[in-house]
Amino acid sequence: MDQQNGKQQVVAVRKNGDGDIVELKLSSGQVVGYKEAQQMAKSDQIANVNVFKGRDGDEHLRSDPDGREDNNLDNLPTF
Repeated sequence: MDQQNGKQQVVAVRKNGDGDIVELKLSSGQVVGYKEAQQMAKSDQIANVNVFKGRDGDEHLRSDPDGREDNNLDNLPTF
């Protein structure tokens, strides 16, 4: 299982027709909605992601910046 420090990893994403991420698949196989993933990230249950407040005033989920493009949420495989 792909985990880091006991935390789950995001391994794939599901997008809606607009290309927005609506669900995330975790290394355990669990599928969570975007809002649930935000809460899990806030409580430090998912590795390598964080929640930030965008210019639109809403909270968004993003990969921790590490200089790599391949592990950005938008670039992960879809399921």
